[in-house]
Amino acid sequence: MNATERRSTFALGSIFALRMLGLFMIVPVFAIAGQQYSGATPALLGLAVGVYGLSQALLQIPFSLWADYVSRRGLIIFGLILFALGNAIAAMSTEIWQVIIGRALAGGGAISAVVMALLADVTREEQRSKAMAIMGMSIGASFMLAFIIGPLLTAHIGLSGLFWFSSIAGILAIFLLLLVPQVSIQHKQANGHYREKFKLVLNNANLNRLHISIFMLHLIMTALFVFIPSQLVEWAGIPVNHHGWVYLPLLLISCFFAFPSIIVAEKKQQMRYIFMAAVFSITAALVVLSLFYTTPWGLILGLALFFIAFNVIEALLPSWLSKIALPSVKATAMGINASSQFLGAFFGGVLGGQLLSSSNTTLAWGILVALATIWLGVSWFLESPRYLSTLTVDLPSDQINLSNWSAQILEVQGVEEVAILKQQGIAYIKVDPKDLNDEARQKLSLLVNQPVAFS
Repeated sequence: MNATERRSTFALGSIFALRMLGLFMIVPVFAIAGQQYSGATPALLGLAVGVYGLSQALLQIPFSLWADYVSRRGLIIFGLILFALGNAIAAMSTEIWQVIIGRALAGGGAISAVVMALLADVTREEQRSKAMAIMGMSIGASFMLAFIIGPLLTAHIGLSGLFWFSSIAGILAIFLLLLVPQVSIQHKQANGHYREKFKLVLNNANLNRLHISIFMLHLIMTALFVFIPSQLVEWAGIPVNHHGWVYLPLLLISCFFAFPSIIVAEKKQQMRYIFMAAVFSITAALVVLSLFYTTPWGLILGLALFFIAFNVIEALLPSWLSKIALPSVKATAMGINASSQFLGAFFGGVLGGQLLSSSNTTLAWGILVALATIWLGVSWFLESPRYLSTLTVDLPSDQINLSNWSAQILEVQGVEEVAILKQQGIAYIKVDPKDLNDEARQKLSLLVNQPVAFS
């Protein structure tokens, strides 16, 4: 990765991680600590956890559609302000419905897809998988950190302090955008009507399977961690403020297995096989929990399997999505995927509240196993993604006619997209090598004034 890519990946990954940290921190503690709020019930506690996801789900697609037409940076700033404001309202709340309103407003900053699309804009195709994997790992890292410090911080600053922490993090994230360069994108597919873009994404069966996958992952994760804190208290005798010490070694062990798996998936182009193994691991984790939840070792083993698979899938999904979504609908595809993610978190919170209310613990675990089994069946039909190559070229000296220059390049067979980084004086030309014949290669060489070779 060049300096621009490293800086942009760090900045956008940090923005994503700061937001997800605020989402994840309350998940392992809210079902118990949230009982302090006036009017709290198990169902409303689950709703408070999940309503953030509902707001995100409803607004990810509008945000992503706008991002294919207007400034992605401006949308990100607007979303971070909403996130900070909503968390501030939750921090000052004394009643459960006030918390729900604050969480809903925080979720209104639905910028996950916009951040992903901006990252895809400023990275070359060969480095995009690495950047997306780093982005996914930043989500995994925020997940790990949240589950470690959430219970610990709650013991010292309470839920109100957690919400204030999230609000401040949202404001600080705005300044990270200064590290990301301005970029102008042109691609072969002309910008059409919103409805046409939406239909183009929904007609892609592989994209739909990825949308279902992210929905199921976050539904199961949110439901699990609304439900499992009470299990750790009841069957392992571990108080909630010590749950972070349970999650810490398990998350570190999961990284030991997860990171090599991600590297193999990307470098060896074994993405589908690693992904399927991870979905199977989540199913196996829930089977272990359903059979042995009354024993401390059963709870620990089940959680360890879950954490390994969760980190792998979180890292692979963004990269996979960026490979198969057409450039002209990149943000829209990521918006539908992000909407599916947060819709899963919403239903997971609601389901977790119902499981928490259930007197039949075995049946509750069985429901989660059934959901994971359905997900495994849907994922089986996923096809491996295609791999593009990137040509990095210097911009022509006559930058007044950049639009004409890039338009000529887009006419070359095999060229999918031209990303112009004017401040850096370079352009990324993304090409499908299988479609680039000798004539097209010669024409492209003349236009960029250099031999065509891919990194």
